Order: sequence, then structure tokens, then C-alpha cells
Amino acid sequence: MTAPALARFAGLLADETRARFCLALLDGRAWTAGELAGHAGVAPATATEHLHKLVAAGLLAEQRQGRHRYVRLADPRVAQLIEDLAAHLPPRSAPPRSLRAATASAALARGRTCYDHLAGRLGVAVTDALEGSGLLSRSAGFSLTPAGVAWLSELGAPPPSRRPLARGCLDWTERREHLAGAAGAAICRHLLGNGWLVRIGTGRAVRVTRSGAAALTDLFGPAAAWSARDGFSNTSSAMDAPPGVESVK
Repeated sequence: MTAPALARFAGLLADETRARFCLALLDGRAWTAGELAGHAGVAPATATEHLHKLVAAGLLAEQRQGRHRYVRLADPRVAQLIEDLAAHLPPRSAPPRSLRAATASAALARGRTCYDHLAGRLGVAVTDALEGSGLLSRSAGFSLTPAGVAWLSELGAPPPSRRPLARGCLDWTERREHLAGAAGAAICRHLLGNGWLVRIGTGRAVRVTRSGAAALTDLFGPAAAWSARDGFSNTSSAMDAPPGVESVK
């Protein structure tokens, strides 16, 4: 690694349009070039030029399906890099300039996906609940306890891989760490798959459903992050209890 090479790499995210693309792709989904162009408010040709640079640098991965070209973040390490950079930004001092912007900002702070795991107040609250229930230990970094490993297997977590099972990710709105890694991804996937969380619009924000509030309360006890006090969706799921997982409170 040389100083010029590092400067060139850092310069990729120094452009506001490319930064907008990467932040949008933190939702973990694949976007088309046209969708990203509309999101950033740039011409399609401009978006394509920026995407070529990000793909060439290994920050994004490209996938073609039929006539459509999709891009996504290359891997969880890229997502961690972007989220870590965001966590080093100073808290926003100026209020949002519109009601829509204020509403979107509040929704992201309340609960969102950080690539493939939960973040915001919801992500931090789930992390605290896991630790309080004896499933997660933070005595020497993030690690699942034996009870936590057994509990996670009930959720259908994938077998161990080179990806860390549990790691801390600094939350840029809460300024505290939430659970990431394979365990964080499995929990997020489980909550979304059972309809206990729903996405708000097409962005990263998520909201707890009524059945999700009941399920999380049954698992961990009451908490503002999944109660009416913090707002939840009227959407409900037919699955009101975690299959094969008993309460751990």
C-alpha cells in the first residue's frame, strides 16, 4: 500500500454522487443504474460512469439478469467500511430542511438495515437484549455464548464460514455498537422473513409490526424499540411466535 494508492481509493468516496450510491446500497439489495441515478438525481450516463469506477475498485459487484444490470456492495467488508466512516461524522447540527427529510431521518434512526443486519435504536436494543438474556457476551469483544449459538441454530443460521459469527459495528446514529456478522445477518433475515419487521418504502428504514412487537416482547421482554412508544407498523403477520424458539427472558 502506497500513499498515492490510498489517496486514490479514498477519493472514490470523496465524490458526493458515489457516496450517495454506497449509502443507498447499504440496504443490502441490488439496484439498477437507473434506480441509483434517480436516487442521486444525476443523469443515467453520469451514474454509469461513477458505477464503472466503483466496480473497478472492488467496492461494488455487478450482476446482469436479462437486459438489466444490477450492482450491489461487493461484500460485508465494504458495508462495514462505509458504516464505520459514517460513524466518524459529527452529529448533524442543522435540522432537516423539509418534513419529508425529517420523517426519513427519524425512521432511519429508529430502525434500519446496515447491509444485512439491524442498526439504529432497534439494532442496539436487540443487541442489548441478547446480552441481557445471556446469549451474547461483550466481555472480550462480541461473541455468542454457548446458549447463544444453540439459540441461533434454531433460527436456521448458516454453518460457520470465514465470516465472523459475531462482531460489533459502531452505530452512526446511536454512537454505540450493534451486532453484526453472520449472527446479526441471521437475526435480521429471520425477523424480516417472519413479517416481524417490514421495510418502509424502498430505503433502509424498517419498522416493527404488531406481531413482531409481540414476538420480541415474548423473547426478550418489553422495550421501547419494539413497542408503540417508539412506533410500529399496523402490518401484522400470521406467524405470531418464533418457530422452535422459546422465550429467553
